[in-house]
Amino acid sequence: MKILIADDHPLVRKGLASALAMEEDINEIIEASSVDEAVNLISSFSPQISVIDLMLGTEDGLEIVKRARERNLPTKFIILTSSLRKEDFIRAQDYDVEGYILKESFIEDIIYALHVVARGKKFVDPEVINYKTGGEYQRLEVLTAREQEVLYELGKGLCNSQIAKKLFISEHTVKKHISCILAKLGLEHRTQAALYANNLFSIRS
Repeated sequence: MKILIADDHPLVRKGLASALAMEEDINEIIEASSVDEAVNLISSFSPQISVIDLMLGTEDGLEIVKRARERNLPTKFIILTSSLRKEDFIRAQDYDVEGYILKESFIEDIIYALHVVARGKKFVDPEVINYKTGGEYQRLEVLTAREQEVLYELGKGLCNSQIAKKLFISEHTVKKHISCILAKLGLEHRTQAALYANNLFSIRS
C-alpha cells in the first residue's frame, strides 16, 4: 500500500512515516508540506491513501482534497487534525473524505483507521463522534477510542478472536479492553455490554 503524508511540520511527518513504515502492508511512503506539493505527488505517485493535515501552515488541507477530486485522482483521504471544531468536521464531510482522526490518537488507532479506509469503509475518530453528539452519549466518554471500538464490535455479537482480527490487535488485548469496559460502565458481563452497545449504536445510527 502506498501512503502520502501531508503536514507542514517535519517532525510530525517523519514520526508518522517512521511508525507506518513498520507495517507489513505499507510498502511506500512519500511526504508533502504544502497543498501544491501534495496534489502534484498524488498525481504522480498515485497513493492508495493520503493522510492530510487539516491546517498546512496558512493553507487549508481540504484544498488538496478539492483539487484531487476535480482531477479524478484515485486516492482516499484521511484528515488528521487537532481540531474538534464542528465546522471543520462538517467541511471535511462535505468533501466526502474517507477518514477523520485526531492527532492526539495513538499510532495504533491511526493504523487502524488506515486499514478501515483501505477496505473501502469510512472512519471517524470516536472522540469526534462524542463531541459532535454533545451530552447524549456522555457515558461513553469514560472509554478510550479503542475501548469504544471493541464495545461496538461486541454489540454486533463478535467473539474475542473475531474482534481481535477485525481491529488488528491480539485476543489478549481484546480481553483486557473488555475488562476495562465492564469496569468503567459498571457492567457485570459481556452480554450486558453487548446489549448496551447494540441499543446505543442502533440509536446513534
